[in-house]
Amino acid sequence: MLIKPLDTGLFKLDGGAMFGVVPKSIWQKQSPADERNLCNWAMRCLLVEEGNRLMLVDTGAGDKQDAKFFAYYDLPNGKTLVGAVEQAGYSINDITDVLLTHLHFDHAGGAVQYTDASRTKLEATFPRASYWSHSGQWDWATNPNPRERATYLRENFMPLHENDQLRFIDQEDLAIPGVDLLYVDGHTEKMTLPTFQVTGRTGQRRTVAFCADLIPSVAHIPVPYVMGYDVRPLLTLNEKTEFLNRAVAEDWVLVFDHDPTVEAATLERTDKGVRVKDTGTLAEFLS
Repeated sequence: MLIKPLDTGLFKLDGGAMFGVVPKSIWQKQSPADERNLCNWAMRCLLVEEGNRLMLVDTGAGDKQDAKFFAYYDLPNGKTLVGAVEQAGYSINDITDVLLTHLHFDHAGGAVQYTDASRTKLEATFPRASYWSHSGQWDWATNPNPRERATYLRENFMPLHENDQLRFIDQEDLAIPGVDLLYVDGHTEKMTLPTFQVTGRTGQRRTVAFCADLIPSVAHIPVPYVMGYDVRPLLTLNEKTEFLNRAVAEDWVLVFDHDPTVEAATLERTDKGVRVKDTGTLAEFLS
């Protein structure tokens, strides 16, 4: 199995929203804010090649919304998902599967694009791919609560359903060897966290886990660091605890979706709880 992180550029979100009840005097040491209290965050995706399957995990924000919407997030950022895929040595027609951890705009926005100059025709960005979501997350996104309505944008995912490219991972088997899926409900309903069994260059077997929005960055590893965006923050506390304990026990390599500088890390148990052991690129951990 070959895994390549993709850089689709930075965007900005409010620091207070990203760190919840943690005071700014603490979080700004790791995530400095600008004059609007906005911090830089990555939109990191993964390409996973196994046999004749090439899976993309998450799709970034895309470029479909208007200038007013994107201005809130300091977008566009000059980078594109298609450009990142091509830079990695593939084309859009090579992608066989797209796994959407959840359907918030910064994870699913790149799944669909305009295909005409007048920006009226929406089609899947990856025309030959099956797109995968959880049916519980789909129900949540298509009937959004007031708290999440602004991030579940129907143009990001309804064309997938209308074009029969959407499949549900709880109803069909993804069937890619070495890929397992975990489901968590604190951030939003049935967010999917994929894990991968990878053999490094030295023959060592490692588990690589994509953290999505359960642990968006290295700064969020302490259990109480829960985003204000989470719909069930107390459940996130329990889910993070279980996830982190397993990651330490099984020596996982974590890949962070939103950390602007740290791509991957391993963990260790300390007197203060689970903390970062080493950081680096995913390639370095698998070398």
